[in-house]
Amino acid sequence: MFTPKYPPQDTAPAPTATPAQMVAQVPAVQAPAPAVPAPVSQRPAVQLTPGTALALVGGGTAVVLVVGAVLVSMLLAVAITAVSVAVTAIVLRFLITDLRKGR
Repeated sequence: MFTPKYPPQDTAPAPTATPAQMVAQVPAVQAPAPAVPAPVSQRPAVQLTPGTALALVGGGTAVVLVVGAVLVSMLLAVAITAVSVAVTAIVLRFLITDLRKGR
């Protein structure tokens, strides 16, 4: 029951080719394909004039300032909410202690 079951002996036919013959059957290394020239784009290259460069810098600055203002306002909203929750907790604590004293 617990004895191992070994598979039957290898019944595959022995290879007829020798290792030397197998090496001879490997195809030779092929020469690389000839280089194809890269296609030339018909579109003109983008040229930045001083005016367009200044516009890009101004636009980037505006985006950074707007994103910064949004992030700061979100942080301020979280801070104000936290302070208001803390004040509410303090007021509730005083009210509960006054109720327990029986005033």
